[in-house]
Amino acid sequence: MTKENQNFLSSHTNMETKASQLDQLRSVEAKVSKLIARYQGLQRELGNAQAEIKRLETALGEKEQEIKNFQNQENIGKIVNTIAADAANTTELKLKINEYIREIDKCIAYLRD
Repeated sequence: MTKENQNFLSSHTNMETKASQLDQLRSVEAKVSKLIARYQGLQRELGNAQAEIKRLETALGEKEQEIKNFQNQENIGKIVNTIAADAANTTELKLKINEYIREIDKCIAYLRD
């Protein structure tokens, strides 16, 4: 084999190696692109899930507050019935207590904001 033939074979082998490496590089780039796209999709899903959790926590807090308000009204009604002897005083006392409750609720709402 002549020197020219050896150089040609060596050059040809180098080109095949470079082409193979280039194919591998393209394959790795494609896989990385897929991973990035998947990561971004999962990040969006996570953000949506976190927003939903916050929304549900807020709704839960509001419902808990409503339950407390109803329980307070029930307790006040029981107290009024115990304190007031006649119907006229009972109604008047209930109205006054409900007025106080509304004012307190307004104050609580103001403090939240």
